[in-house]
Amino acid sequence: MKLSLWIILIPVLLCGQMLAPTPPMGWNSWDCFGPTVTEAEVKANADYMAKHLRPFGWEYIVVDIRWYIENDKAHGYNEKDAIFSMDGYGRFLPAVNRFPSSAGGQGFKPLAGYIHGKGLKFGIHMMRGIPKLAVERNTPILNSSATAREVYSDQVLCTWLGDMYSIDPAKSGAQAYYNSLFELYASWGVDFIKVDDISRPYHKEEIEMIRHAMDHCGRSMVLSTSPGETPIENAGHISRHAQMWRIIDDFWDNWSQLAMHFSLFEKWLPHMGPGHWPDGDMLPLGRIGIRAERGDNRMSLLTPDEQKTLMSLFLICRSPLMFGGHLPDNDSFTLSLITNAEALAVLQKSKNNRLLFNEGDKIAWIADDLHSDARYVAVFFSPDQKPIQENNAVWSSKPVTYKAGEQSVMVTVNIAGAKKLYLVVTNGGDDNNWDHADWIEPKLIGRNGEVNLTGLKWVSASAGWGNATVNHSVAGNTLAVDSVEYANGIGTHANSIIEYDLPAGYDAFTALAGLDRECVSHVEGATVRFHVFKQNPFGSVSEDSTRIAIHCTQLGLQGPVIVRDLWAQRDLECGNKIVLSVPKHGSRLLKISPQ
Repeated sequence: MKLSLWIILIPVLLCGQMLAPTPPMGWNSWDCFGPTVTEAEVKANADYMAKHLRPFGWEYIVVDIRWYIENDKAHGYNEKDAIFSMDGYGRFLPAVNRFPSSAGGQGFKPLAGYIHGKGLKFGIHMMRGIPKLAVERNTPILNSSATAREVYSDQVLCTWLGDMYSIDPAKSGAQAYYNSLFELYASWGVDFIKVDDISRPYHKEEIEMIRHAMDHCGRSMVLSTSPGETPIENAGHISRHAQMWRIIDDFWDNWSQLAMHFSLFEKWLPHMGPGHWPDGDMLPLGRIGIRAERGDNRMSLLTPDEQKTLMSLFLICRSPLMFGGHLPDNDSFTLSLITNAEALAVLQKSKNNRLLFNEGDKIAWIADDLHSDARYVAVFFSPDQKPIQENNAVWSSKPVTYKAGEQSVMVTVNIAGAKKLYLVVTNGGDDNNWDHADWIEPKLIGRNGEVNLTGLKWVSASAGWGNATVNHSVAGNTLAVDSVEYANGIGTHANSIIEYDLPAGYDAFTALAGLDRECVSHVEGATVRFHVFKQNPFGSVSEDSTRIAIHCTQLGLQGPVIVRDLWAQRDLECGNKIVLSVPKHGSRLLKISPQ
């Protein structure tokens, strides 16, 4: 074996043991608490995991972003008067008012000790780079003659959080700074590091510096990179340096985002294997949004069928499982999803995971059991995977862009005789993740006068990376288009579809459709198109369920077979052909064995 290959293998081997031989399973504070989680809340989730989940393979407790801020807030970071906790070497420390056990310079060591005492592992979030505050103070770098001002760069900075400068890998002291971070984290007993603002755009050299620092800190640590989608052309590089990496942006509890995972997992599956796992992001299940960045305090908005689909897809594609809900508030259904040992075996004990077929709306994945001739099969019915039929729209806008003069368009549409109204926003072609779009002052007009659409309850609403909101932007802020603020309107995110049942007596729809200023001011820009439909944007209304047949020969098995329904935990009667009823947005997860 060439020396270079041995070097490649070093990141996933420490003391002869592979890191993350199976996909990591744990809890992360982001979906519940955003940047505001406290020590008591972390411990409550650790207590629950140790009592209810540890026997099923769940083991990581991860404190997400900005644990070093004393006065952070939900629904948008506090960047105006943030109070940072930082040591004399430019390294962030836990905010003592939120993590009391960190007092006296102990950092996260006491909390990590508490979690280790439960038989679990402890993880934290960090941002790529060096704190701007460290550069301002020109702090020294531990074990180096360099200072913070001598290693920083103001190029390619994070566009959504202003805490950090980049680190210039070419400057003396750059590696020493990262080394000092991971030596500190190792002294605390950290087992898992989520590094943010590093996957997209892809910061190759900083990933290499971080991996080097981790491998020489004296403690085994799993590396998780974020956000996504990580560029597919860097698949080989990231799989050599990280144990898990994001393939999608923040995933929240709506079907449109869940449906995106089908094609993403198909693309990334060839790069999955022991020690390196494409990451579909956290599971937005259970009670989320308590003090979060998307939506209000709620149980997951995914339907029970959609939640099973989420779990079935992540299991068969062997994505890491990081639970997003507040574990102590789990209901019995949520708990049953994450403690089904037969279903979790698909994640932990399968191999050769692959797509069996994709007929657009009917999709099936297959994997081999690690210890027998059995096959695992996940079957899905996703009738809205196809694109909308724009030619059926009664109105479509030109591209609406972040450029001055192109940020909005007036909408006046004849809807006479319609029983349905669909407000649709599609990506304008730039694949940008900041396409925050608003329907401002949407009204129905007719013989009965005028009515604000925001006063009506929609039938359903999908909203790309978030949740559609009434009278606020999709990020929870005041609606603002063309630099003008509005009190009335709908905030959404491409791609999105909002469906209404129309009351009688109205024959026109009007609105101002535009990009919200929160994405216009974003350096990446945004481009969308708005559409109005009077009929289902996908064409004919799909059925509520379908029947999907699988022949044993498709599975490489000779019938008859024994078919085990893993969610129902019961055997099905089958011969050489398996016929399954699958609900819309639903799934079936099976173990199929020769008789």
